[in-house]
Amino acid sequence: MTTPTYHDGMRELQDVRETRALADRLEKVTMRAAFTDEDKAFIQRCRMFFIATADPGGQPDCSYKGGLPGFVRVVDEHTLAIPDYDGNGQYRSWGNVRANPKVGLLFIDFETPKRLRVNGTAVVSQDDPLLAGLPGAVFVVRLTAERIFPNCPRYIHKMQLAEESVYAPRPDYTPPVPAWKTFDVFKDALPARDRAPAPDKT
Repeated sequence: MTTPTYHDGMRELQDVRETRALADRLEKVTMRAAFTDEDKAFIQRCRMFFIATADPGGQPDCSYKGGLPGFVRVVDEHTLAIPDYDGNGQYRSWGNVRANPKVGLLFIDFETPKRLRVNGTAVVSQDDPLLAGLPGAVFVVRLTAERIFPNCPRYIHKMQLAEESVYAPRPDYTPPVPAWKTFDVFKDALPARDRAPAPDKT
């Protein structure tokens, strides 16, 4: 772990609430830099996670990333591989990573309430060897974990999955075109690969 777990702002509030000793115990007992078998099983059954990034000036951004179970892979005890799927083209998360590689991930299971945080450093690659085996992936983002730690699930609202997204990539499947890509206001700004062919006038 390259930096202290708690900075002065955290310590100030811990001291106000008399939780410094508890925070130190949690760091000692629950925080780790390597994924356990339980972490791996949990991550690879998750259909989603949230990611926090920041630009070079510290301006934050938070995004949802979703897919089918197993879309995030635990490559080894310190590394995650995350596929980048087609989106709105802004590249707010992964663009931030190119400028500031520090990220925070939050995996949540709403059906059997549980959550896991993963903080570390990420790299975006166009030629990662895993790319060919990740249907629908444009890039692969590899995250090297620095801190992995579970959180108490008591405030997670229990919910059930109603339906998996029809847009989630999977083998031998072509997702439908999202409706917004058909709106006139966006049509002329779409990359050529997303534009419908002009109608045949002959």
